[in-house]
Amino acid sequence: MSEQPVVASDQFVQSLARGLSVITAFDADHPTMTLSEVATRVGLSRATARRFLHTLVELDYVRTDGRTFTLTPQVLRLGTAYLSGLGLPQLAQPHLERLSAAVGESTSAAVLDGEDIVYVARVATRRIMSVGITVGTRFPAHATSMGRVLLAALSAEELDAYLGGADLRPLTPRGVHDAATLRAELDRVREQAWAAVDQELEPGLRSIAAPVVDGSGVVVAALNVSASSSAAGIDELLASSLPPLLEAARQVSDDLALTRTRR
Repeated sequence: MSEQPVVASDQFVQSLARGLSVITAFDADHPTMTLSEVATRVGLSRATARRFLHTLVELDYVRTDGRTFTLTPQVLRLGTAYLSGLGLPQLAQPHLERLSAAVGESTSAAVLDGEDIVYVARVATRRIMSVGITVGTRFPAHATSMGRVLLAALSAEELDAYLGGADLRPLTPRGVHDAATLRAELDRVREQAWAAVDQELEPGLRSIAAPVVDGSGVVVAALNVSASSSAAGIDELLASSLPPLLEAARQVSDDLALTRTRR
């Protein structure tokens, strides 16, 4: 990470930007850090990083044992505010529950955030990944069915920018290896209006996804059905789960459009 650049705008509050960069410096690979580690990751001096960290401690977003720092659950309130305003999790959850009951597999909803997808709702029938998936879990978009649905909906300019900067290293031997291959796959996803990923995020995991659109037809989220490769082949998963998945996505889209028109 590097220090936030100075933006040529009298509306830009650099101290706020730096404070947020301190929060986002903590991740799955760096859940606990010393002052020096935070300063290095964010690109700040130790003195500046210390002021931000202790301010966050006072606000209960960070806790410290005197040597190391880690985020507190208070940080979740930042995401909760976004999700509550979005309204999507509440709308999607009952549809995901019905879909999961119908197909007997785990179901989820996610949105695109930069190069990642972020889970905003989920119904799990069993644990099928080595890591637990909960609301707020992030995965690289290019390796997931929901991510490909969301990437396929980007404008040409947005997709070019994504492909130009994203880390597309495959996560499994089955994964996409380059931008040209991913672009071709996204063209297919865009044409058929659904995506399937077979063991590209993790060995043994298959998933299919469909887009959710708002009242103006803009893709705002994706729903998926995921299953163990030992339970169903990809063709079997498509045959049994794609029709109800597409219907669930249509119903969530209809509910979202209706909710927006009432505001």
